[in-house]
Amino acid sequence: MQLPVDAIVVRLIEVLNAIPTLLLILSIIVLIKRPSIFYVMAIIGLVRWTGIARFVRGELLRIRQLGYIEAGRALGFSEWRILWRHALPNALSPVLIAIAFGIANAILLEAFLSFLGIGVSVDTVTWGTLLNEARSQPKAWWLAFFPGFAIFVSVTIFNLLGEGLNEALNPRLHR
Repeated sequence: MQLPVDAIVVRLIEVLNAIPTLLLILSIIVLIKRPSIFYVMAIIGLVRWTGIARFVRGELLRIRQLGYIEAGRALGFSEWRILWRHALPNALSPVLIAIAFGIANAILLEAFLSFLGIGVSVDTVTWGTLLNEARSQPKAWWLAFFPGFAIFVSVTIFNLLGEGLNEALNPRLHR
């Protein structure tokens, strides 16, 4: 008996996407007694994996129709060999681009949670907690400028990395 893995994963993704992300992250963080930055980033990663998974699935469905996959089947290669040796390596280049943008998004989400005082404990220093502390001293502009600028720079770096990967790995842009 074969399990319909694709259908199960797609339904799991649909269920997770039906729950608002912020609400899901907040409810998981509440269950943890002393959340650290590691736990918060792990929770963000576990909640936000659905976009990457849908993207990988779409790429694999596109690649499944290409000629070299049919040639592998005609040569008698097993489905596992075709998947691991041919389909996944060709699907990973667009996924790396999405991961770079996802990391930038995760940085923003963690800073947002820390700014609200929800993510990590209050005694942990993060860019969001520094921005939150800067609100109490509005005349000291540098207390808000430097953490905000650090967030801006790191998010911009990951967005530029994603854009650079797109230009380097996308064969259609080289024509």
